[in-house]
Amino acid sequence: MNLKYTFYFIFIFTLCISCKKETVKNTSEVVKTSIKYAKGFDIVNENGNRYLVLKKVFQNGTNSYKYLLSDKSNFQNNTLKVPVEKLVITSTTHVPMVELLEKEKSIVGFPNTKYISSERTRALVDSGAITELGSEQSMNTEILIDLEPELVVGFSLHPNNKLYNNIKKLGIPVVFNGEWLEETPLGRAEWIKFFGALLGKEKKADSIFSVIEKNYLEAKKIAQSTEQKPKVLSGSMFKDTWYVPAGESFMAKFMSDANLDYIWKVTEGTGSLQLSFESVLDKAQFADFWLGCGLSETREQLISSNRHYDKFDAFNNKKIYTIASKKGPTGGLIYFELAPTRPDLVLKDMIKITNPEALPDYDLFFFKSME
Repeated sequence: MNLKYTFYFIFIFTLCISCKKETVKNTSEVVKTSIKYAKGFDIVNENGNRYLVLKKVFQNGTNSYKYLLSDKSNFQNNTLKVPVEKLVITSTTHVPMVELLEKEKSIVGFPNTKYISSERTRALVDSGAITELGSEQSMNTEILIDLEPELVVGFSLHPNNKLYNNIKKLGIPVVFNGEWLEETPLGRAEWIKFFGALLGKEKKADSIFSVIEKNYLEAKKIAQSTEQKPKVLSGSMFKDTWYVPAGESFMAKFMSDANLDYIWKVTEGTGSLQLSFESVLDKAQFADFWLGCGLSETREQLISSNRHYDKFDAFNNKKIYTIASKKGPTGGLIYFELAPTRPDLVLKDMIKITNPEALPDYDLFFFKSME
């Protein structure tokens, strides 16, 4: 299974500051950044130079990486030539960001292209303009060398990744993307500015993110003004464990911003809570809605995976919503690809589901009522 899918497969069971900050100080000036929500990277000016600073791109990493953005390349000295014209990306979540910047034609290779759902980039795959590289953790380096990419944008759990280290030894620059580690919806979406810096589209990236941010905050304001605060259950069983979002996770943030009474909102952690079926039933049997129920598309599929799901009111009242029904032409889930870039649509979906009168003219984008 695609590694990025593995991260989000776990996530599906969990479904399941907005102020400028000083980031770099030298002897002559304080440098400010336009990065408002993302904690994993900065783009800064320092002494007339432009830098991409990566602060958290590995799950338990503490090191930061600073790259000079230049018109010349010297990766041994952490200098990146921009704009990048021949790019390899490794996660479907990178695709919408590159597309929104209108630079999908710069993509020359991708691992597991069958997971790409977007029509424009899918067309490039089908035409042969984007080359299949195999699995992202065992990419075909011979094909990669032939493509002569100027940069590989990777993701990894830890910095000592054999594949990416080998790619670097071949003389191909590798920069890691850490959007999947962000703990807020807008923090994830803001990584479009990372691609904007690499692709020479910084102003466009800023503009696109500003629209997404505005839409998100407006939807949040509408939700917070509603009187109803429905009780919400999330996630489903994987083997003998029910994974639900911890109270400090980005999914809990979504539900808080949608003005929902998320049952496990007062818990610690930014990942998942691992619970027994009995403990979930005890707290969530009478929940109003069930948002996210694994990869099941129908109630029949869901009940066949665990016959005890019918003990929940949300199941019997047909108040379950899934993201598994909306797929690309080759079977990739659109939510996995696009949702990190468009948190405004995720939030609007949650509001429409739980307080439909708050967004009377909005149609669900990612979620679908489970029949």
